[in-house]
Amino acid sequence: MHLNPIQLFDTESSTFTYILAVPESTDAVIIDPVDRHWERDLRHLERLGLKLAWVLETHAHADHITSAGKLRQLTGAKAAVPGGCGIAPAETQLNDGDTVQFGSAETIEVLHTPGHTAGSMSYVWHGNVFTGDTLLIDGCGRTDFQSGSADALYDSVTRKLFALPDDTRMWPGHDYKGQSVSTIGWEKRHNSRLANRSREEFAKLMGELKLPKPRLIDVAVPANQNLGLPHGG
Repeated sequence: MHLNPIQLFDTESSTFTYILAVPESTDAVIIDPVDRHWERDLRHLERLGLKLAWVLETHAHADHITSAGKLRQLTGAKAAVPGGCGIAPAETQLNDGDTVQFGSAETIEVLHTPGHTAGSMSYVWHGNVFTGDTLLIDGCGRTDFQSGSADALYDSVTRKLFALPDDTRMWPGHDYKGQSVSTIGWEKRHNSRLANRSREEFAKLMGELKLPKPRLIDVAVPANQNLGLPHGG
């Protein structure tokens, strides 16, 4: 059964935030919330009569600050984060194969998909996969900082994400072209960085990108390792 998430967007960092809920429960989960939108996100939950159970992060972001800590304080939700990202204050450090439970019987499966960062996670739920910055629509996250690795990302995508059913809906952590959702099957066949490329070809491509350093990285990563709260907060 496909259930659609609620997809929200931050225009400044082109970041997607997702709210997951099911009709028969009031529990909800939010993935990758952004600090400047915590009030918007709470309004969505309130309007739908939902109570936040979990805040999930796909990795410690370099281009925006999370509102995970603030949402946790305001709602009583718990934070679950990738175990390899150094986000110490979270209640749960996730590992590959773990599950996050909410509602009466809802299960989110955790896939460790390193490459963009060493700790990056993807989350599978009801025929959907939330890929963070590992796999983007017709692209992928950069691999040249934050313990990134083109080899690891290639394996994460080709061995784990592309092993999901073709009709799995793929919801990325970012989009810069006005797109919102893809499928694993489309990405397997058409992704311009990964489809029909060998590991060596992909590593060469990623090594030649020469992307500028994210403007906020020196501020965002330490803040996000504290769930977006001031240190000591």
